[in-house]
Amino acid sequence: MAGLLGKKIGMTSVFNDKGELVACTIIKAGPCVVTQVKTLEKDGYDALQLGFDERKEKNVPKPLLEIFKKANTTPKRFIKEIKGWNNEYKVGDIITVDIFKDTKYVDIIGWSKGKGFQGVVKRHGFAGVGERTHGQHNRLRAPGSLGASSDPSRVFKGMRMAGRMGNKRVKIFNLELIKIFPEEHLLLVKGAVPGYYGSYLIILK
Repeated sequence: MAGLLGKKIGMTSVFNDKGELVACTIIKAGPCVVTQVKTLEKDGYDALQLGFDERKEKNVPKPLLEIFKKANTTPKRFIKEIKGWNNEYKVGDIITVDIFKDTKYVDIIGWSKGKGFQGVVKRHGFAGVGERTHGQHNRLRAPGSLGASSDPSRVFKGMRMAGRMGNKRVKIFNLELIKIFPEEHLLLVKGAVPGYYGSYLIILK
């Protein structure tokens, strides 16, 4: 499950081999620097900590600065651990989109757009209550009953209600990798991925 860190650049559409117009997402993936190597003996699991995207040194906490100095690299803005690597990389190594050369499908983790506090119609797809008639004027988008009034005298946990919508970690499985642009560090992936333009992503093989 090796992968890279990246950034959502935008969307476009391309023609595939069958002549069909396919919507695609453009992702800048890497180059990523190996900032730490986690091992089974020392940390209890195998993983690589990767850093992506430049950051001003004055805005970096001192403990993180020490990590970047050991890796002999400039401060990075986005840091995540990815499991599933072999022990072929060392601290300070650079990983590029070349790791996806023989890959047909990728899993992508992103953070969905935050939509603030929303009602049940937008958040859960409720149809609303009743028609705009018989004296009703302000109950069309209401959720309706939340439960019994006497027993158990409470609202069950997990009831679909109004609340904050979006801004959650979302994983999309088996997105087709259409094309790689190694010189520009770009990936062209079929379909949409979570987040706004410029948001960070984790791309897994």
